[in-house]
Amino acid sequence: MTVAVGKAAVNLQIKALGLVSKRRWKEERCDSSRSYLSVFCRHVSDHSFDRFRSGASINAEDIPVTGSSEFEKWHNGGGFVHKLACIDPTAVIEIGAAVHPKSFLGANVHIGSGAVVGPSVMIGQSTKIGYNVSLSNCSVGNSCVIHNGVCIGQDGFGFFVDEQGNILKKPQLLYVRVGNQVEVGANTCIDRGSWRDTAIGDHSKIDNLVQIGHNVVLGKCCMLCGQVGIAGSVTIGDYVTLGGKVAIRDHVSIASKVRLAANSCVTKDIAESGDYGSNPRMAEASCYSTENF
Repeated sequence: MTVAVGKAAVNLQIKALGLVSKRRWKEERCDSSRSYLSVFCRHVSDHSFDRFRSGASINAEDIPVTGSSEFEKWHNGGGFVHKLACIDPTAVIEIGAAVHPKSFLGANVHIGSGAVVGPSVMIGQSTKIGYNVSLSNCSVGNSCVIHNGVCIGQDGFGFFVDEQGNILKKPQLLYVRVGNQVEVGANTCIDRGSWRDTAIGDHSKIDNLVQIGHNVVLGKCCMLCGQVGIAGSVTIGDYVTLGGKVAIRDHVSIASKVRLAANSCVTKDIAESGDYGSNPRMAEASCYSTENF
């Protein structure tokens, strides 16, 4: 089925029929496109979305081919969408937003003005994307709230120095996978993975101005307060709470049900649940349990 038809072909068909106005023909074409996308999105919801969330790649044959690579105005909100994107008809895409090819938007998704949904990004139903959000190389689950200015899926900070002293970039080729009912505060950044996908567990809540590095795995029902910084390849369990300005060194593991006081600096693994706090000036240990005070 070919959804896209060139302007010249439209004019020729109108002249040949002599009965259908150009405006009516466009309305009929739009209705046909919506019906086609609705059927396809249901198929994607049942199959491709689950495959993408579970780590499988989306093959080119899974994407409908319309014969056009242009953007067009979305009927519900006035934003621009690529004709190779699969969007549920109930989605709202506000003016100034752009959805790129091979992206999937579920039912009742809301995309705010200025937001950019990059190629092959998947957004689950009833998720709200704020103003000027940038999504790339990621999937976002159902009923999430992504606040204004968030960036998800950009390259992680990975470099190495060669024998000549040149700084070379390490490949950053994987994804960010955000679970269901996650909330991400304004201007937070979550980097894509390099050797494993960056993952945010279901029901986790992230405050404004948080940095989550590449390959970080955050468990379910975690709470991260403002200005938390998590370096690359950190693993955090479930029900973890990080106070404001907590800093976590790369490759550290933190057990479930740990609570860290504001301004703590974690440089070693925390293997047991409990409440912890630290002073960055203390060099001998990374964190001290409050039981020691």
